[in-house]
Amino acid sequence: MLTELILERHQKHKVWGYHSIAASIRNDTGWRVSDNLVHKCCKAAGVKSKAKRYKYQKPGKESEIFPNLVRVCWAAARPLEIVVSDMTCIRCNGKIYEWVLFIDTFNNEIIAHSVSAHRGDPKTYYNCLDQLCKRVKNVKEQTAGTVLHTDQGAVYSSRAFSRTHSNYNIIRSMSRAGTPTDNPIIESLNGWMKAELILDFGISKVSNLKKTLDQYVLYFNSERFAAALDYKTPIQYRTELG
Repeated sequence: MLTELILERHQKHKVWGYHSIAASIRNDTGWRVSDNLVHKCCKAAGVKSKAKRYKYQKPGKESEIFPNLVRVCWAAARPLEIVVSDMTCIRCNGKIYEWVLFIDTFNNEIIAHSVSAHRGDPKTYYNCLDQLCKRVKNVKEQTAGTVLHTDQGAVYSSRAFSRTHSNYNIIRSMSRAGTPTDNPIIESLNGWMKAELILDFGISKVSNLKKTLDQYVLYFNSERFAAALDYKTPIQYRTELG
């Protein structure tokens, strides 16, 4: 019975490893089943995550515009304390789209996203920044500010982008050039998200890309179990902590 449930979840979520599958089964059935037992069943049934693994890259030079304020201190104590952003490319129906994401490191929740078919389109970045500014403005008790950590991309480094958030309590921070390890949370999630979009959501052949991405963000925030959150969803994690 357990193996049947494992196979059922693997068919629907090919990116999931045995930890995520075990958390899902415990959540849906109430069974007291260990990760180790699920791992053994996965091994016996030939179930293995199809997520891609990435290799280490050497660090580059520090940004001359904004210093790296985060470094290795990623443990956010409150929502909107540290927000990270990045752009990733998505192939849909033979065309390349650029998808910009803003993620709150407190609970790894996607708080803003925007997609464009035009390469280097700054509108996607400004759209996400506008969504972040609205959230920051609504948090009246926040006095310490929000650190927005990005890479050294052209839009992130532009004066126009900086002026857009100059009246908000947003502090900028940048990774070293060509150093994904300086922004590990979003770089790690990018790989998982692209794999899930391709394998579980069929993103490469959908007719309405924006609608599918909206559906995925809803799934990611409210249904997807995260290992970093003790196998809770981002919204569940934030809600339980009040």
